[in-house]
Amino acid sequence: MAHEIETSTVSVGDLRAYLSRPVAGGTSGMLLLPMVTGIGAQLREFADDIAGSGVTALSWDPWHGPSSDDTPREKLFEMMRALDDENSLDEARRLLDHMFADLGLARVGVIGWCLGGRLALILGGRDERLANVVAYHPTVPGTPAPNHTVDAVEHTGRITAPVMMLYPGADSLVPVESFTRLQDALQSREAGPSIVHVYPRAEHGFSDRARHGNEVNERAYAVSWPQVLDFIRVTTTA
Repeated sequence: MAHEIETSTVSVGDLRAYLSRPVAGGTSGMLLLPMVTGIGAQLREFADDIAGSGVTALSWDPWHGPSSDDTPREKLFEMMRALDDENSLDEARRLLDHMFADLGLARVGVIGWCLGGRLALILGGRDERLANVVAYHPTVPGTPAPNHTVDAVEHTGRITAPVMMLYPGADSLVPVESFTRLQDALQSREAGPSIVHVYPRAEHGFSDRARHGNEVNERAYAVSWPQVLDFIRVTTTA
């Protein structure tokens, strides 16, 4: 049964974030790290789905205002190429602090898509407070982008929380060798279970509605999202 939710755009210091939470409250939460679209309509839908399952969702705004609602994707991709790893991770940590200290949540996980999926894995390797890590088609290319200054594979191996990683078999940005390195890092861990999904013929970013003209992507998302919501609910329940 879906929970009634309330939504708002909030400020956390100088950061802007989208908050979606069950009206009835609760102590479970998820920090959302978007794909290049930022806090666009679909990211808000993701957040609302999570809140509807009974888990508070707070979404990071990587672009501090612009999103796919009002900005061409070409401009957003240009902004993405200038995104700084350490600054992004610092902003994510500040939102995580807010969730524990100010929203009063007891168990908080992180979920990211594409660029946010990569950052979720890194954050998971740095912050042991996290109750889970979910990485939807994380953008970890074979050759790191110039602004990828932090090693995502190394940090993936440090995560102690349960992890769910979802990989599209036809990912043109993340070769299977990179996926294998991430999977090996997960399986090298001494603590924390791993759930790895592989969707043959699905493309990078298959959760993005803009890619659902390809039926394979649409089906992959339809299969994966309910399982992600269950994983979130189970791992954030105190």
